[in-house]
Amino acid sequence: MKDRFSLLYQKYMAFLEKNIPDHLTYHSASHTKDVIEKVKLIGNIENLSDKDLELTKVAALFHDMGYLVQKNGHENISCEIAKKELPPWGFSEKEINEICTAIMATKVPQKPKNHLGKILADADLEYLGTEHFEKGTSLLFQELKYTDPSLDEEKWIEIQIEFLRQHQYHTHFCRSNREPKKKEHLQKLIQRK
Repeated sequence: MKDRFSLLYQKYMAFLEKNIPDHLTYHSASHTKDVIEKVKLIGNIENLSDKDLELTKVAALFHDMGYLVQKNGHENISCEIAKKELPPWGFSEKEINEICTAIMATKVPQKPKNHLGKILADADLEYLGTEHFEKGTSLLFQELKYTDPSLDEEKWIEIQIEFLRQHQYHTHFCRSNREPKKKEHLQKLIQRK
């Protein structure tokens, strides 16, 4: 028998794949899949219990659902969707509140309020400190250019530099294993300016 998360994943990932608009090149179903994988990686290294890992994976699955409605305030909308969808799956009000607290931790600037939020926040932006940085920023540039056609390469470099300077990881794993590469990416951007 499949576990609860596998069933949720099957249903809601299919929903995302079917309904996410093409112009969301970064906030796509692939991004959600990546974040879930990073939650598993970081969660296991951070010794999350099975229950907390499940809650964090569910938060990752729902964290960008609000984009189906609108970009601004999508985290709040994602929480509303989770509150509506999760009770029939046997999630308690307390568990749903923990899931929503984790989802809200992905709001920039990130300010996680608990361990699950720290893990989800880091999983969401883990790519900043990896070899996937260029691909991720390219997809985000395409997405942002869709809503702001005046966005050019020069402005985009400035936005990225400012973002990387402000961003901080919250888990020991990402601070140790992703921060050094993120700093390299920042230096390369500064040199391109």
